[in-house]
Amino acid sequence: MMKKTANVRQEFVYPLLLVLCLTINIVVSDAIWLTLPGTGTKCVSEEIQNNVVVLGDYVVVSDDHSHMPTISVKVTSPYGNNLHHKENVTHGQFAFTTQESGNYLACFWVDGNNPNGGDVSVNIDWKTGIAAKDWESVARKEKIEGVELELRKLEGAVEAIHENLLYLKSKEAEMRVVSEKTNSRVAWFSIMSLGVCIVVSALQVWHLKRFFQKKKLI
Repeated sequence: MMKKTANVRQEFVYPLLLVLCLTINIVVSDAIWLTLPGTGTKCVSEEIQNNVVVLGDYVVVSDDHSHMPTISVKVTSPYGNNLHHKENVTHGQFAFTTQESGNYLACFWVDGNNPNGGDVSVNIDWKTGIAAKDWESVARKEKIEGVELELRKLEGAVEAIHENLLYLKSKEAEMRVVSEKTNSRVAWFSIMSLGVCIVVSALQVWHLKRFFQKKKLI
């Protein structure tokens, strides 16, 4: 009976871990390919709440390794604070913990050192939250491995999802307040517009009546 119970638990736990781990990898880790033109800038952005760890790796991909084109990179916060800025590089990394909620922007453009003069391909690995955490260090520090480590990852993912849902709930509440204020202002504006139209119409009728009386037409 105990052996059967253990087999049932094993059959239940491992598929669940596999599904949830795949979900974590899909949700919190993004690999992006950008094709930069010879002139101009391309940017990627992500809306992130505050107190979230963000890691980013970028590398120029070129078939001609002897003449690798260089790019410039600038990462800014929602309020325009400069978080990372590099020029004339072929690869690099940025890491920071968000202090503001909103859209974080990473912009890339090609420097003058482009012997081919064509488009440049850049691979960007953008990680936030759970994906940015160094789980190998956690495993060594807490001496955990296997299923226990995966369960710890799932626990962190659940907490991240819960915090994200709370953030979305707060944003929805803010948008609802803005929508209600907008509806109220539109209603008052409509009433005022209708009142102005009525007053103008009454003045026009009064003016026309005086005009016709002066001309003795009525």
